[in-house]
Amino acid sequence: MSIQSLLEANVKEGFKKLYDTEIPSVEFQATRKDFEGDITVVIFPLLRYKKGNPVQIGEDLGNYLVENIQEVSKFNVVKGFLNLVIDDSFYVNFFNDISKNETYGFVSSDADARMVEYSSPNTNKPLHLGHVRNVLLGYSVSEILKAAGHKVYKTQIINDRGIHICKSMLAWKRFGNGETPESTGLKGDKLVGNYYVKFDQEYKKEIAYLVNQGISEDDAKKQAPIFVEAQEMLRKWESGDSETVDLWKMMNGWVYEGFDVTYKNIGVDFDKLYYESDTYLLGKDIIEQGLENGVFFKKEDGSVWCDLTEDGLDEKLVLRSDGTAVYMTQDIGTAIQRAKDFSDLNGMVYTVGNEQDYHFKVLFLILKKLGYSWADQLYHLSYGMVDLPSGKMKSREGTVVDADDLMDEMTNTARDISQELGKLEGYSNEEKESLYKIIGLGALKYFILKVDPKKRILFDPQASVDFQGNTGPFVQYTYARIQSILRKADFDYTRTLSGVEVSLHIKEKELIKQLELYPEVIQQAAANYSPALVANYTYDLVKEFNSFYQNVSILGEEDDAKKVFRVQLSKKVADTIKSAFSLLGINVPERM
Repeated sequence: MSIQSLLEANVKEGFKKLYDTEIPSVEFQATRKDFEGDITVVIFPLLRYKKGNPVQIGEDLGNYLVENIQEVSKFNVVKGFLNLVIDDSFYVNFFNDISKNETYGFVSSDADARMVEYSSPNTNKPLHLGHVRNVLLGYSVSEILKAAGHKVYKTQIINDRGIHICKSMLAWKRFGNGETPESTGLKGDKLVGNYYVKFDQEYKKEIAYLVNQGISEDDAKKQAPIFVEAQEMLRKWESGDSETVDLWKMMNGWVYEGFDVTYKNIGVDFDKLYYESDTYLLGKDIIEQGLENGVFFKKEDGSVWCDLTEDGLDEKLVLRSDGTAVYMTQDIGTAIQRAKDFSDLNGMVYTVGNEQDYHFKVLFLILKKLGYSWADQLYHLSYGMVDLPSGKMKSREGTVVDADDLMDEMTNTARDISQELGKLEGYSNEEKESLYKIIGLGALKYFILKVDPKKRILFDPQASVDFQGNTGPFVQYTYARIQSILRKADFDYTRTLSGVEVSLHIKEKELIKQLELYPEVIQQAAANYSPALVANYTYDLVKEFNSFYQNVSILGEEDDAKKVFRVQLSKKVADTIKSAFSLLGINVPERM
């Protein structure tokens, strides 16, 4: 039991005995550094249940706790704050309880199943920096939800149909001369992406030509022969034309192979894939049912709408007058299909950029109106754009920051900085390359995940690989430093020590208090769908360890019990760093 749980029960009990009044909750905070104490009870919220002087109430409660709980050794009251000093024995016993628990902080329960959707790329180009943030957020939130006790299904819906893929197909057909990933040595997604760029280049030429002929730019965009032909290709695909469908399957197959390589390199996976070519007709039957139930209404032109004005939103089109679906129709149908595919599903998380905030408000509200119980557990994991110092990215113009290139650049940056520091004597070239990749990818993931998802990010590759400050490599270096301590510990440090044998240094106590927070941090990160809470907790833990390391002798300690305890404590910190970083999808190196 954490000290906060223990104290909450006893403060409530003390308040009842002292004032014959029950209180629903107790507010705690860490004791300020300039006062003696480990944890503080905030008295002010209690004044609504017992009028009086907050200092006197603090004194009364402090005396009650000292007399009735052996873990509270003394107290002091500063204005409306009751600062409690917790006995060393509590922290030693608490540490002994968690020290050998390999899944400390994790809750093992599959009672509540959630689906997390992330990545969901188009099949006309490779994954880029924007996808990287999406993928890292979705994967990390999945792992955090699992650690918090949820069963999780990881999924993506691949946008494999529409005019965008027809543009790449048409450009390849016109200009490709039959080249393939094998004949060019290019990843399939890169090859197809090149033809998407090629289409745009040719399209602009045709628009410019038509404008020179006196046609308006708007009309030129619609009349450009290459665009007209792409639209015709889409119609052929929709009608099942075998030649078009075969070309579509071949080029999408190239893209999927390319995506698989990128996903493997970045370290993410999926449990089930959905394809828009399978889902784009879903939802129409639901719209018909909703019309009968009064959830939707039909306008004079035959189009179907949902009136959300009473909910502070607009009217939303869900079926065109010609009976064709819109994106909302598909998303309604896909959500319902997922609930059918996974009968234990009790909620879904959509990892999609913040430009779609309104869309998801509407989607979730419509699903609630349709009466689905799981619709109360839908969450849009909305995130801001990622910028580079050089500015925004534009995929059509071929200036996109490619995900594979970015990972390579991160590895190269880690290599350059590591070689400058010159700490890799005795490593084989293979070991060095593996380490550079762990550092580079760790730097990239941490830099992105330490920021609240809703905030926009300016990503600086060089700054992210700094070995000082709030960076992935700084945390990884601390983990490796602890592994070095453990390798040098040439004695048995596994025996359990009692509170009688160990009197804690203030730095040891602070470190255990930081470890104590880990389970709650996981729960908070899951509740808020925020890997940033785990990332920044880990940084705080590492800072606390480094302060301990600089102030306390570990292997040089002469007292045997203290030395054993400090090695055990160091090991638990390393295990917790590794555990927390696993939730972020980041590996830690044994040596650096």
